[in-house]
Amino acid sequence: MNSTRTPAVAGLFYPGDAAGLAASVRALLEAAPVAAGSRVPRALIAPHAGYPYSGALAARAYASLSAAAGRIRRVVLLGPVHRVPVRGLALPAATVFATPLGEIPLDTETMLALSGLPQVVTSAAAHAMEHSLEVHLPFLQSVLGDFRLLPLAVGDASTGEVEEVLERVWGGPETLVVISSDLSHFLSYHEAQRVDRETVQHILALRPDLDHHAACGATPVNGLLSFAGRHHLQPELIGQCNSGDTAGDRARVVGYAAIAFHEAPA
Repeated sequence: MNSTRTPAVAGLFYPGDAAGLAASVRALLEAAPVAAGSRVPRALIAPHAGYPYSGALAARAYASLSAAAGRIRRVVLLGPVHRVPVRGLALPAATVFATPLGEIPLDTETMLALSGLPQVVTSAAAHAMEHSLEVHLPFLQSVLGDFRLLPLAVGDASTGEVEEVLERVWGGPETLVVISSDLSHFLSYHEAQRVDRETVQHILALRPDLDHHAACGATPVNGLLSFAGRHHLQPELIGQCNSGDTAGDRARVVGYAAIAFHEAPA
């Protein structure tokens, strides 16, 4: 029997009606530059703030997938918990995630396989109000069309525990991994620029040593960086900004980055 996780932040972080949301995402994607001949990434780090703040940068990440529509059939989405503490990585109790754009079936077969890992739990509460995963879904629906979703809300977990999950779900070109994370929070504009530049350099150097002052999604980001180092993935900065560049004042800003990870050419 299917159970559905309904949208929690529609109308808050992004438009709540289907037509308005589709138009908003389409406009963001159409405005996003994509370099001719650029490779489709196997993994992305993308921000999760409201669309007026980080939507344009998220769109740049997702526009890089346009050539893979129809090929990517599964998205593994990891984001930090903001409301409900979790030990480990939490799967939802649902079998379907919904947005105003429609329903996304979950990869229940892999969810069942992961549930045997000691660091993986099931928590409907961790997913119910969590925005770090939800805000990515309309972009994925708009770019990829039909796909299965494997959502994990990441709480208190080690880098190794996250990396072990990624090893289990990495798959082939049919699978995309998305790590949801913003960068620094509530620093002044110029201080945030300095701190976020350092954070991005750590990511591009595949150094899995970020803390939660540098990135709210540091735990899943570190897991990806450790995995990327072992598997020789190549990181590429798509873009970087903060809320002072988009829709907020510059006294207290939140930082954002979009980063792609490519497999080395055979």
